[in-house]
Amino acid sequence: MADRNDKVTENVEGRYYVDSTCIDCGVCYASASENFASSEQGGYAYVSKQPTDEDEEGKCHETLEACPVGAIGDDGE
Repeated sequence: MADRNDKVTENVEGRYYVDSTCIDCGVCYASASENFASSEQGGYAYVSKQPTDEDEEGKCHETLEACPVGAIGDDGE
């Protein structure tokens, strides 16, 4: 489970976030490319845009569940 106190700095403010346990496997930005990206330094992903409609919300939630290391979190805010 992702740790809200260990978020990577590139995350945009909002409900979803990625923490430092991310291994940059690509699952998130492959399935929700509108909302996730890989850092320029590599090694981890981050939330580049919070979802703005039901489709994006669904993709973000599916991605959270699919993350192999549980690095994606949902503050529910």
